[in-house]
Amino acid sequence: MDKLVIVHRGALRAKYGATALAKVDAALKALAAADKRRGVDTLVVAVDLASAMKPYGAAPVPARPDAKALKTAIDALARARQPHYLMLLGGPDLLPMVPLKNPAHGGELGDEDRIVPSDLPYACEAAYSTDPNRFLGPTRVVGRLPDLPGATRPDLLLQLIRAASRHKGLPRASFMDSFALSAEVWQGSTRLSLTNTFGHADGLRLSPPDGPKWNKADLAPRMHFINCHGAADMPEYYGQRGEDFPVSMRSALLRDRVTAGTVVAAECCYGAQLFDPALADGDWPMALRYLTDGACAFLGSTTIAYGPSDGNGSADLLCQYFLQRVLAGASLGRALLEARQKFAGERTHLDPMDLKTLGQFYLLGDPSLQPVAGVSHALARTKAFRKAFATVEDRGVRGLRRERLEREGRNLARSLPRLLPTEAAPAPAVLEAVRPMLKESGLDAEHCARVSYRISGAPGHRAIHVYKGWVERRLLALIATEQDGRLLHVRRMHAR
Repeated sequence: MDKLVIVHRGALRAKYGATALAKVDAALKALAAADKRRGVDTLVVAVDLASAMKPYGAAPVPARPDAKALKTAIDALARARQPHYLMLLGGPDLLPMVPLKNPAHGGELGDEDRIVPSDLPYACEAAYSTDPNRFLGPTRVVGRLPDLPGATRPDLLLQLIRAASRHKGLPRASFMDSFALSAEVWQGSTRLSLTNTFGHADGLRLSPPDGPKWNKADLAPRMHFINCHGAADMPEYYGQRGEDFPVSMRSALLRDRVTAGTVVAAECCYGAQLFDPALADGDWPMALRYLTDGACAFLGSTTIAYGPSDGNGSADLLCQYFLQRVLAGASLGRALLEARQKFAGERTHLDPMDLKTLGQFYLLGDPSLQPVAGVSHALARTKAFRKAFATVEDRGVRGLRRERLEREGRNLARSLPRLLPTEAAPAPAVLEAVRPMLKESGLDAEHCARVSYRISGAPGHRAIHVYKGWVERRLLALIATEQDGRLLHVRRMHAR
C-alpha cells in the first residue's frame, strides 16, 4: 500500500457530528481517487474500529484517543502494510502527539517546556516511549493534515483535503524565489541559511523595520523561510532589535495573500503550535492561516526552538534541509524524513537542544504531495518505456528510496549515543573556561540554570553541560561539551 490515512472516526464524530463525518468520508474518497491518478494507492484506516485493526493483530485506539495506543496501532499498520506515506488526519485533539520529555528543560530559569508534543515517534520503529533518546532513527514518511482546534464544523479539514486532491507539482523554477523574514538580530544566521538553500540571500526582510503588513506581492513567492520569535498560543511572530520586539507577522494579515502551493519553514518558538483561536481573540494559529490561504505545507515547532545569532545550528539546519529536499523534488513527507536523517546523521551525538529540535519540528500537510514536479529522463518518454511501465514506474523507484531511508534510519538508531541525566558537576577546567563565556553572554555561572548529561555510547568520559538564563527578555543557552575533564566544544544558542 502506497499511502495510509490514519483516522479516528469516533473522535471526528464527537467533534463534528455524524453528518460532518459523512462529508469527511466523501472528501477522503475523492482524495484517494486523485492519488490514484498520481500513481498513489491510498487506504483510509479507522484506527478506533476493531474490525479495521483486527487484520493487523492490533487493538483499536480507545474512544478517547491516547498517544500510546495510537503509536501501537500505527506501528502495527506500518509493519503489515509498509506504506510509503502515513498521513494523520486532524489535529492533536483528534490524533494526539507523543508527549516527549524535554531534554533541555531548565525550570523557571531556563527552558520552561516540560514536554515536547511530537509526531516524530510515529516516524520511528521503536515502541512507544516519552524518552526522546528512543527516536533518533526515523524511517517512515509521516505528515499531519490538521483541523482547527475548538471548531464545531469541519470546514478547514474539508478544505485541506480538497486542496490536497487538486494539488499539482510545478517546475522547480516556480520555487526558486523566496519570501524570507528574519529578526534583525539574527540576520547573519538567516542569510547563511538562505544562501545554503537558494544560492543567495537577496531580498531578505528584517524586523524591525519590516512587517507586519505584507502585501500580496511580498508573499507571492512559493518558498517562505521565517526566522523570528514566536510565543505560546499567539497568532503572531516577532522581530528583535535590542529589547524591542515588534510584531513581524500576524496571521490575520495573511488572508487572501498566500500563493497556492506555498511551502513554509518557520524556525520560530511555537511556530507551528495549534491552538483554539478563542485563546487569541479569534485569531488563528499562523500555520493554519497559511494552509487555509493556499500553502500546501508548513514545517514548524510545537515548543521553544533554538538557533545561533550567527552561523547555523539546530532549527536553522532542520528547516533549510527540509526546503533543500523539497527543491530537489522530494515529496513533502520524504523531504522531512531526509532532513531529520541528515540533521541527526551529521553529528557524533545530539546535545539537548538538537535532541529537542529533532522532536519538536513536524509537518502540517499531505506528506505525499510533491511541490516540485519531477523531470523525466529521455528514456521515460519512449514508447518502449511507457509500455514496460504501463501502470506507474515511480512506485518501484519510490520503494527503492524507502529501502534506503529505512536502512539509514535503523543505522542511526543503533549508532547514535544517548543522553543520560547526571548530577555530576563540570570538571574544574571546564568551569574555568566556561565562566568568562557566560559572563560575556550576560549569564552568571552561579545563578543561571544548569542541566548536565552523560553521553552513553561515546568514547571516553564525555558529558554535556547546558547553562540557561534570560538575557534581554529572551532565553539564552551556552552548551559546553566535556571530554575526559577538558572542554571539547562550546556553542551559544538563542530561543527563537
